[in-house]
Amino acid sequence: MAAKKKGGGLVSSAGLVTYYDSEDKRGVHFSPKTVLIVTAIIGLLVAGVDIAYRMNLI
Repeated sequence: MAAKKKGGGLVSSAGLVTYYDSEDKRGVHFSPKTVLIVTAIIGLLVAGVDIAYRMNLI
């Protein structure tokens, strides 16, 4: 008779791995909205500098 293994854990069969969510309270956390806004602002600044460079303003 084969014994059954109980309980979940790390499954690494055929390259499949189960990852568990772990919140690190010590790290810096940003909301997704903040990341999108900052990214949009940086993109607009880069586009503005590119346009200014092409118009020989810089």
